[in-house]
Amino acid sequence: MSDRFRLTLAQLNPTVGDLEGNAARAKAAWQEARFAGADMVALPEMFITGYNTQDLVRKPAFFEAAIARIDALAAECADGPAMGIGGPWFEDGRLFNAYHILKGGKVNRRVLKHHLPNETVFDEVRLYDSGPLGGPYSVGNTRIGTPICEDAWHEDVAETLAETGAEFLLVPNGSPYYRGKLETRLNHMVSRVVETGLPLIYLNMVGGQDDQVFDGASFVLNPGGEMAMILPPFEEELATVDLVRTPEGWRAEAGVKAHQPDAWEQDYRCMVEALRDYCRKTGFGKVLLGLSGGIDSALVATIAVDALGAENVRCVMLPSEYTSQASLEDAEAIAKALGCRYDYVPITESRAAVTNTLAPLFEGTQADITEENIQSRLRGLLLMALSNKFGSMLLTTGNKSEVAVGYATIYGDMNGGYNPIKDLYKTRVFETCRWRNANHRPWMKGPEGEVIPPRVIDKPPSAELREDQKDEDSLPPYEVLDAILTLLIDEEASVADCVAAGFDRDTVKRVEHLVYISEYKRFQSAPGTRLTHRAFWLDRRYPIVNRWRDES
Repeated sequence: MSDRFRLTLAQLNPTVGDLEGNAARAKAAWQEARFAGADMVALPEMFITGYNTQDLVRKPAFFEAAIARIDALAAECADGPAMGIGGPWFEDGRLFNAYHILKGGKVNRRVLKHHLPNETVFDEVRLYDSGPLGGPYSVGNTRIGTPICEDAWHEDVAETLAETGAEFLLVPNGSPYYRGKLETRLNHMVSRVVETGLPLIYLNMVGGQDDQVFDGASFVLNPGGEMAMILPPFEEELATVDLVRTPEGWRAEAGVKAHQPDAWEQDYRCMVEALRDYCRKTGFGKVLLGLSGGIDSALVATIAVDALGAENVRCVMLPSEYTSQASLEDAEAIAKALGCRYDYVPITESRAAVTNTLAPLFEGTQADITEENIQSRLRGLLLMALSNKFGSMLLTTGNKSEVAVGYATIYGDMNGGYNPIKDLYKTRVFETCRWRNANHRPWMKGPEGEVIPPRVIDKPPSAELREDQKDEDSLPPYEVLDAILTLLIDEEASVADCVAAGFDRDTVKRVEHLVYISEYKRFQSAPGTRLTHRAFWLDRRYPIVNRWRDES
């Protein structure tokens, strides 16, 4: 009986739908594992298809091609270590989220996911059937139990595997980031280790998929909950875990314990990686954005440069007669500090043409928000024209506070293909800018130092669509607004809860009203990086038509 088991963990970044590319990455990891003398290489949940596939996996032509590609991969990787790889399985008219164990040129065993998550961004109950509780599988003379992702968040799967002879637990995951997620994972996995007395290997994928970012940070726990290894977040990594048989059972030898950055750095890294992968996986090499001289567009420009490099980012200032000299100077200073292209495209003539065209129809009416929105929509039109002409994806720059209350113009400044700061409240925008000015990391492609001028961070926010306009003319101060929004949206609190927390009832009701009437805008808005478990899109799904209001 062998007293050692060497496992290679492949913390890698698949692309949804790229069956050939994902298989090639799996094969390359297998080759590295063979060179390292591993008994097995493990890849994350649903790796062959990428994750999260949503309804794509229900298409028979797709899941049949994915299953066939796994069979082919087994044949290609016949002479060497076993491979565990996530992918779909279809049997007797039922579709499963499965983990396929490849050895000796064929699929030796399939583990079927039992607990199907059906909250936040996951809809697995509508996609898959639930597999039965099963026992471990053997690689050589070692018996391995594999709870697939959600299965490890419940007692019964790990308990059944331990009772039926598993010697350690290998947990393949597609677990996306939200702020504080690692602590949540560790708490659940320590519970499984304490309950079963078995070592546990938690393997997570990395990379961006639409709004979600998988943050890696795979780890290994020994019985008692001792951390034996943890990999870096957001980085692709191949790591070897050596397990040794002792009189008390298997134990993992100590390995790398990578630094886990704080929430500010992880949020920023998440936004950078989300944009980088969204562009890479959709085929966009370059981006552009409207650079107003304000803090939101300054942060988005910085994220874009850090993700793609200054040579792939184009900033466009589109001033009107309401644009201040300070904004003109600040926009140019930001572009210069970042080293990206800066264009100056006044909208005065375009606005005059539209005003003259509409004058006969608007005769006898007073100027109002309509005229303000024309400016925003002209900017959106011109930016989309540049996007079409030069093939650069337009980024939109609204923060979560604005997205929540509709403080944005649909078909205007909401135009764009992606929004890196969509889940970042305005108060966090300020602090994130300060963090980036003070910090630089090797994964950032932008320059070091103070790339966002302090006066951009400190000046009162303004849309500059009319004379002497300030955001707080229309909205509560952002410290108040964000606190109320955090209660109403992130915590699903009632109006009464907000009042009990010390906020004025009329202010809370006004904010609630704005959130509800802006649903149609969010429904049509660009996707953006998910940083919390209550991000707009899949995490929070409200009807557009909604007459209910909280009268508590």
